[in-house]
Amino acid sequence: MVLQTAQGSLFPFVPVFLAFGVGLWFSLPFEPGMAFYGGVGVGVLALVVLWRFGPELAQPVIVAAACVAVGVLSSGLRAHLVEAPMLARPYYGPVQGRIIDIDRSQSDAMRLTLDQVVLRDLSKAATPLKVRVSLHGPPPGTSYQPGQIVMTTARLAAPESAVEPGGFDFRRMAYFNQMGAIGYTAAPVVMWAPAAEGSQVINRLRGHLSAAIQAQVPGDSGAFASGVMTGDRANISAAVVMDLRKSSLAHLLAISGMNMAFITAFVFGIVRYGLALVPPVALRVNSKKIAAVVALGVALFYLLLSGANVATARAFLMVSVMLCAVLLDRRALSFRSVALAAAILLLVEPEGLTEPGFQLSFAATVALIAGFGPVQRWLKVLLPGWMEPPAMLVATSVLAGVATAPFAAATFNLFTDYGLIANLMTVPVMSLLMGAGVMAAMLAPVGLAWPALWVMERCAAWILWVAHWIAGLDGAVTPIVAPGPWVVPLIACGALWMVLWPGRSRWIGGGPVALALVLWVMVERPAVLISSDGVLVGRLGEAGRALSSPRGAGFAAESWLADDGDLTLPEDAALRPGFSGPKTARAFQVGALRGEVLSGKSALQGLPAACARADIVVLPAAMGPAPPQRPECFVIDRTLLDQTGALELRVEGEAVRLVPARAVQRIWLGDRPVAAPQVWRKDPARLADGRPGP
Repeated sequence: MVLQTAQGSLFPFVPVFLAFGVGLWFSLPFEPGMAFYGGVGVGVLALVVLWRFGPELAQPVIVAAACVAVGVLSSGLRAHLVEAPMLARPYYGPVQGRIIDIDRSQSDAMRLTLDQVVLRDLSKAATPLKVRVSLHGPPPGTSYQPGQIVMTTARLAAPESAVEPGGFDFRRMAYFNQMGAIGYTAAPVVMWAPAAEGSQVINRLRGHLSAAIQAQVPGDSGAFASGVMTGDRANISAAVVMDLRKSSLAHLLAISGMNMAFITAFVFGIVRYGLALVPPVALRVNSKKIAAVVALGVALFYLLLSGANVATARAFLMVSVMLCAVLLDRRALSFRSVALAAAILLLVEPEGLTEPGFQLSFAATVALIAGFGPVQRWLKVLLPGWMEPPAMLVATSVLAGVATAPFAAATFNLFTDYGLIANLMTVPVMSLLMGAGVMAAMLAPVGLAWPALWVMERCAAWILWVAHWIAGLDGAVTPIVAPGPWVVPLIACGALWMVLWPGRSRWIGGGPVALALVLWVMVERPAVLISSDGVLVGRLGEAGRALSSPRGAGFAAESWLADDGDLTLPEDAALRPGFSGPKTARAFQVGALRGEVLSGKSALQGLPAACARADIVVLPAAMGPAPPQRPECFVIDRTLLDQTGALELRVEGEAVRLVPARAVQRIWLGDRPVAAPQVWRKDPARLADGRPGP
């Protein structure tokens, strides 16, 4: 009876069940083979037959099951289509390649992404399709441009897996981006050959437009303006990015739904009202549809110009669906149009489900569609007409903020306390900046772009001032501990049920949301974490996580602290109580057991003495065949870490459970070994080499 009542409004659930299938594939505890996919394919065919000949009442359930199966199949297909070589072992030597992207790292170093890569003594079949190199050498004599062939000497390695069990898997993300190696260089980067004619045309156009904007709009304002208009963020400083993040304005740089909406809405309005000013034309053509076609073309150009990243492609697809709805005389913004866009994205790029951009953009869009109508009706009743526009601005900001808050907090481990104020002060100005950018592009051919560029400069300066002011306020951000694996899915499912399901039973969705929040509050962080290279150990204590060293494994240290909900810098965390002794032999306590972290060139030579003092020894080198002095000393060396990746130590009395970050063999790991969780007990009967027995 419930399904009969809901029929006719169930299409928005199609991407929800596709997402179930995608999530199921990514969480599989094994890498599926052809037999698995064949079985799922047969299941889909059987469901199609049931849908055709089965009872009508069961059709929604059949379609839901088919969507889950299709989500699994699309994920597997995508994973095999993007398969590309990853560097098998660390590499140091000459690197040659073509620049396809220029950006900056978190440390504010310029980064070059290269394709057409050539590495010394490495066959083409073993050479990554793309590599990314951070530049730590002398500043270049000339600016880099996409399409140039460059050469340098660099250290490269395959992307690492998660820095802790259950953490963000950078290697998986790199795999789907076909990024086979990352690294850095301290040597100069020389141009081997200029960009070939016709090579990287769009990327070079982006560079030229960005340079033209920054020539007229100097400083951080110009870098920000060119970033939001062209996607070139290479000149935006790390300080500006941090201010934007702390003030909840980082989404302005993402070139996602809001940016695309501003551009297309401005063009749509200019064309439609421009045609309306010419009565003979306005009476003979459908100006609304012509404006939709022009806006669609501009949106496509903006997609290509900005780099066609996942967030922008997602925004373009949503805008395209809406503009096509205008062409077909349908409602442009509805749950059906958003569901269609989400379904297409999940089928084409299912890995997007795991990325924050997908979650944030669709959460905001669905919330605005669900809440806009009711809020508008309430405001018409409660407020006079002149107060409705500003009240709607506040209401929509609140709606989008509430909808995206849990996903943003889960991703960035931060809650921006004054984000609503910052967005209210900048989003209207952002629309003016985007409109001025379009006008500058239209007026530049006749040399009249300067008024529009002046408006862009003023708007960008205001946005950056607000970001800096908000970020500098006391309590601008509240750190949030990383949620467990079920928290975000439960919030998403519960919220979608409340929004999409008709009738009073929609409020059942509040149950999963409440459960997720309880699980989030009760989450326990790992007591001891070990980096994948063995150079850093983090021990959680009453004062927070203490680090064994202020240097080494910097990304792991920052990630551990962020996931703890801790704003402390790694160098300050290294001063916390929890470790003692000299730098080369840092002692710590794990429950009833004593641990020690060795470092330095003499670490291997110090192993026997360390084993005489400690029960667990972390060694950032391969132990080799020589056993430690005491059989009950358990050595976590580089050989073991190469199998496990980063490790979590869970204390169970006088036993320690080792939970590896790489516990499941999946396609993005390639030939890298994996290890199952192990338990080590303080027992002289253990194996002589210190490793856990059977």
